[in-house]
Amino acid sequence: QVQLVESGGGLVQAGGSLRLSCAASGRTFSSYGMGWFRQPPGKEREFVAAISWSGRSTYYADSVKGRFTISRDNAKNTVYLQMNSLKPEDTAVYYCAAERWAVRTAVPDCWGQGTQVTVSS
Repeated sequence: QVQLVESGGGLVQAGGSLRLSCAASGRTFSSYGMGWFRQPPGKEREFVAAISWSGRSTYYADSVKGRFTISRDNAKNTVYLQMNSLKPEDTAVYYCAAERWAVRTAVPDCWGQGTQVTVSS
């Protein structure tokens, strides 16, 4: 099983950009489908984006489609979430998740600790 550590969160104005990173430990990263989820204040955790273990397929929530891009670098054991045109409703704690051999992460095997993203209006 991998261990996940997110970074890159912070405070940004509406319309701005942030790039989140999730670094994974272990030698089996390339066999894990990876996903990003978020939990807005007072709400349930929700799916944001996913990338298959092969890297050939990506998936996005409708609310972020066209603004966010998920990618992975297996040589660095890292998955990224590039977030552009940020809106106040994107404010949330963002979590990285991993699921072995997943095409689209649905039932993660492990989670990161989360990183706060705050978008001011």
